Amino acid sequence: MKFSSTLLFAAGLVSASVMADDAHDLISKGQYLATAADCAACHNGTDEQRSAFAGGYTIDSPMGKIIASNITPSKQFGIGNYTEQQFADALRKGIAADGSHLYPAMPYTAYQGLTDADVKALYAYFMQGVRAVDKAPTEKTELAFPFSVRQAMFGWNLLYTDAKPFEAPQGMAANVAHGKYLSDVLAHCGTCHTPRNAMMAEDNSQYLAGAALGGWYAPNITSDKESGIGNWSQQQLEQYLKTGSVPNLSQAGGPMAEAVEHSFRFLTDSDIRDIAAYIKQVPAISTATAKVRANATPALTNINEVITGQGEQKTLADSSTVDGAKLYDNACASCHGRNGQGTADHFYPSLTSNTAVTAALPNNLVMAISHGLSRKGNDVDVLMPAFGRDMSDAQIAAVSNYVRLHFGNIDDGLTAKDVASITSGGPAPFLVRYINLLMALGAIIVLAVLFALFRRKKH
Repeated sequence: MKFSSTLLFAAGLVSASVMADDAHDLISKGQYLATAADCAACHNGTDEQRSAFAGGYTIDSPMGKIIASNITPSKQFGIGNYTEQQFADALRKGIAADGSHLYPAMPYTAYQGLTDADVKALYAYFMQGVRAVDKAPTEKTELAFPFSVRQAMFGWNLLYTDAKPFEAPQGMAANVAHGKYLSDVLAHCGTCHTPRNAMMAEDNSQYLAGAALGGWYAPNITSDKESGIGNWSQQQLEQYLKTGSVPNLSQAGGPMAEAVEHSFRFLTDSDIRDIAAYIKQVPAISTATAKVRANATPALTNINEVITGQGEQKTLADSSTVDGAKLYDNACASCHGRNGQGTADHFYPSLTSNTAVTAALPNNLVMAISHGLSRKGNDVDVLMPAFGRDMSDAQIAAVSNYVRLHFGNIDDGLTAKDVASITSGGPAPFLVRYINLLMALGAIIVLAVLFALFRRKKH
């Protein structure tokens, strides 16, 4: 029969140092779990020091801007007064200690699968291992009506949450099941990579089949060989998670770059291996791919080409040209090469073998040009300037069209209007577009029911 250290300590049979070691181990485990869950990506402060978990980060949701809260153990501004049960309810049910509902920008629909042991470790870390920051974020979440009514999340939660701890599928190998727990629960991959239904909940019939995400596009990561990552090797997938880059294949940008920087690169090799093993066996779902031109001429790929005569980014400031070739030569060729071949050491990636260039949608290429890239990986830090400060939407469309056509043989015909839509977050989802109509229909139904009840009582 096993006894806990707490009981043994109470009986005088174990030393305080053993208890301290147990507490330290629990806090360390919680810190690792918080890293795997990528809590810092949203909850780190927005000040120059990026105060750990002080909040203030703006999450651009289709319903409006959601401001991440302070989750340090500050009793006045954070979660310092939370009991472990209240902490668990916030993680698994999306309900704060005061009973108010959280928005699913905090991925409690994934965290609902957390085991009791992991919740306990996370609670220990946030209460004892995190420095309290005694200030609130400067901004507050203020969504437009009716999304501002948090009580409405009660009905949404009834439909789309169950708050059941994770259970490994029967017959699944232990390492793959562990990879599923890490992927589905802690890393919440489905939050980005699974498309949403009309009510903005994950459409599990299209599990990990790719989804739009604030202008970026989280690609299909099922085992489909054409539209997914079925042709990736296990080693390539592991390398991508650790570094955000697989030469001549793909480089992480946007939210995925943040996930690499704040989370994946700190995970153990064993955990990365298990995640990759699980993702590799996710059932294939075929989705649309880019339409490549027939009889296309392959792009040149002379890796030893000497680059000369390229301009600098500042030359674009007063330029009004919408010639994609000239824009590419001025802004891009000095790093990626005139023929898009990149550099021999892959520090500047090839554009001729790059998923951002050949993807079904041009979103990630447009966002990379407009917003730039910033990524810390295990091997190197990557920084690409944001040309949206110097280029107009028409110029971004022109250079995107040039890159897709010449290095991917894909003719999008992007316009300035298309670029403006992508960089502003993309088209509004069904729920946002038709919320007024849905509210009106709901009111009509309620009135009809009340009228029917009234007539029934009258008779």
